[in-house]
Amino acid sequence: MRQLIDFLKRWTLPSAIAVGALCYGVFATVPALDEAGDVLSPVMDTVFPLSVFSTLFVTFSKVNFHKMMPRRWHLWLALTQLLLVAVVVCIVHLTGENAEQRLLWEAALTCVIAPCASAAPVVTGKLGGDINGMTTYTLLSSLLCAVTIPLVFPMLEKGVDVTFAEASLLILQKLAVVMLLPLGLGWIVRHYVHSVYRYIMRHPDLGFYCWSVSLAITTGITVKNICHSEASGLVLFGIAGLSLAVCLLHFGIGRAIGRWQNERINCGQGMFQKNTAMAIWVSYMYLHPVASIGAGCYVLWQNIVNSVEISSTNHKQS
Repeated sequence: MRQLIDFLKRWTLPSAIAVGALCYGVFATVPALDEAGDVLSPVMDTVFPLSVFSTLFVTFSKVNFHKMMPRRWHLWLALTQLLLVAVVVCIVHLTGENAEQRLLWEAALTCVIAPCASAAPVVTGKLGGDINGMTTYTLLSSLLCAVTIPLVFPMLEKGVDVTFAEASLLILQKLAVVMLLPLGLGWIVRHYVHSVYRYIMRHPDLGFYCWSVSLAITTGITVKNICHSEASGLVLFGIAGLSLAVCLLHFGIGRAIGRWQNERINCGQGMFQKNTAMAIWVSYMYLHPVASIGAGCYVLWQNIVNSVEISSTNHKQS
């Protein structure tokens, strides 16, 4: 039993991915569980946002707001993301009328243009990085995407009838609920609710385990979307492969910038860990729903990479 617990602690994220995929597979293939699935579905709809909120609240309670200042590496990551967006947009235009190729690269674009993940400070803290700088970059990245997303996608899909101002406000509204509310409550707890703050500090992995619950649910949703997709197997395989390539490219570029700026962990996480919920929303709002599978696959790839990083870090410390 002790060995099993140690294994789950070391490989928490892959275990969460496996549990999410397995649970969906069981409920999808066993007819006797249909009624139970109908009962549990609204429960999961409640558990998921609560787990995400808990993850961010616990993490942001540790943030020193006096140290939330822009860093030089923030600028380099933002400029690099804008460059990658421009490259992928050009590739999308070059695909012309080839629907399948265009779908592949639009799926990749949603992963490239998405802001830094709200949970990036969680993994950054787990790896020994600077959660203050990462939290600051997450906010700045979100503001950047509130500008770039409404500018880029109407150029690709002419039928979109959402104005720049409307799209920007929608994005900012979503990000405000996800980011600012737990950030504000975290500040209150850190400065005024000392008993809760001490409890959070005594359990440094609490936010990480809350995030693993979110990941299990996200995995189940991703597997469901893939299984119910009307796209061909070749297209789905292509989207999954391209999202993996984008994930590894982001990670490699982020680490390269990090070695240059002496911020290896922060730049690696800031560049490659993406807000896939935002990417999926962008896919449904501006593109074909199948493009959202790219973001769904991306969240699996990035958490597998995170798990390898965390396991390597723990091994070095032991």
